[in-house]
Amino acid sequence: MAQQAANQWNAQLYDTKMGFVSQLGKAVLDLLAPQEGEKVLDVGCGTGDLTAAIAASGAVPVGIDLSPEMIQKAREKYPSLTFVAANAETYRTEQPFDAVFSNAALHWMKNPAAVIESIWLALRPGGRFVAEFGGKGNIQTIFAAISEELANSGIAAAERNPWYYPSIAEYSTLLERQGFTVVYASLFDRPTSLGTDRDALLPWLETFAGPFFHDFSEAAKAQAFRSITERVRPALYKDGNWLVDYKRLRIVAYKEPVAAT
Repeated sequence: MAQQAANQWNAQLYDTKMGFVSQLGKAVLDLLAPQEGEKVLDVGCGTGDLTAAIAASGAVPVGIDLSPEMIQKAREKYPSLTFVAANAETYRTEQPFDAVFSNAALHWMKNPAAVIESIWLALRPGGRFVAEFGGKGNIQTIFAAISEELANSGIAAAERNPWYYPSIAEYSTLLERQGFTVVYASLFDRPTSLGTDRDALLPWLETFAGPFFHDFSEAAKAQAFRSITERVRPALYKDGNWLVDYKRLRIVAYKEPVAAT
C-alpha cells in the first residue's frame, strides 16, 4: 500500500490490526481471476498477503510497494516470492506483465496519471488492469473530523490530505486518455467493521492518518486521535461495533492489442 513518505508505515501494526484490508481484497482478486503461469504485477502490495494469494492460483506475481517497511515484512512472510520497493509513479520493467492488480493502494498515489502510465507500460498488449481503491466520498465522516481537529490549530486539512478519491468519470477518463478500454467500473458503499473495541478507531488513525499530523508531538497526535474518535463515535460506533463509511471504486480495463498491419 504505497503512499507519501510523510506517513511511516508500521508493518506489524498493519498486519495485526488492519487485516481486513487483505480479507476484503479477496473479492477483487476473484475479479482478476489469475491463471496458471500468468505474470501479474501487484501494485501497492503491502505485506504481501494478496500477492501470495495470486501465487497460490499458479500465477507468477511480483509485488511492489513504496514502503521499505512493508516490503521487508512481505519478504519475511513469503520468502519464495518477489517483492520490490518501488514508486508506482515511476516504475518501469523490461519484462511485460499479463495483468496488473491493485487493492486499497491507488488512493495513496496523488499523481494518478503517472501511475496509470506506469501500469500501461508494464502490461503486454491485451493485458488487463484490475483494481479496487477508495472512491469519491470515501470516509467522509472521518475526514470531516480530521479537518475540524486541524482547524483548531489553524491548519487546513486539504493541504495535508494524502488521499486521492476519484469518481468513476474522473478515473475512467484518465485511463481512456492513456489508451485503456474500461470494461467495468463501479463505485459502491462498503461499510467496514473495525470490531467492537471502543477504541478500535485509534489504530486505524495511527496507521492511515499520520500525514495529517506529521509535525505534531506524539502526545499531541495521540490527543488529536482521541478527539477525532469522540467526534465520529455517534455516527460510526453503533450497537457496539465500529463501521467506517468506506466507498470503493472497482475498475477493470484492458490495454488494446497492437493492430495487425
